[in-house]
Amino acid sequence: MPLHQADKRPVPPALPGFNAIHRYWDPVNKNIVAKIQPGEIYVTKKGEIISTVLGSCISVCMMDVERGIAGMNHFMLPRGKGELPIKGVDGNSTRYGNWAMEFLINEMIKAGSRKETLDVKVFGGGQVLAEMEFMDIGQCNIDFVFSYLVQEGMPINRHDVGGIYPRKLLFFGDTGRVKMKKLKETRDGQISGRERSYAKSINSAPKQGDITLF
Repeated sequence: MPLHQADKRPVPPALPGFNAIHRYWDPVNKNIVAKIQPGEIYVTKKGEIISTVLGSCISVCMMDVERGIAGMNHFMLPRGKGELPIKGVDGNSTRYGNWAMEFLINEMIKAGSRKETLDVKVFGGGQVLAEMEFMDIGQCNIDFVFSYLVQEGMPINRHDVGGIYPRKLLFFGDTGRVKMKKLKETRDGQISGRERSYAKSINSAPKQGDITLF
């Protein structure tokens, strides 16, 4: 069982299929944090925190409070074409919204939830890719996810989308609460590079704005 180096807290096993997601003990929040990157999905039944940073990408947070099941995705583009080429929940296919949404809903149901009981929150879709001003990918992602959830009959409880700033999210899997920070200095090359290359982290932290709770 992996241990956090600072305090040697054990990190319990993830649900089947999510072992590749980076997880660690956070001494500030006193909880396990699962940090997802573009194209990844995570579902938990242990009240863990799910974290990510969004530029033009979208994350959908789903919570079944009654059953204690939480999940979040992080996708880069609205739709992909062709057959689904992967078996897991952390690959090239799930960078596309249509597959990322399908995987997230299916994994929530597989964990014991029911589609009609899911609380849904949506974040991201910032216009942070300056070299692609001719096409606002963030807005395309927003339009896609709102349309998708309407078609699936899944109302959005809370959302914070659009604008020009990246966002940092902490999704608390015990309550469904989301803590969001807008990153005021866009650092365009850094964020766009991260989204395109699936870099594991942002090298230099941008200036952070006020925290908002959802």
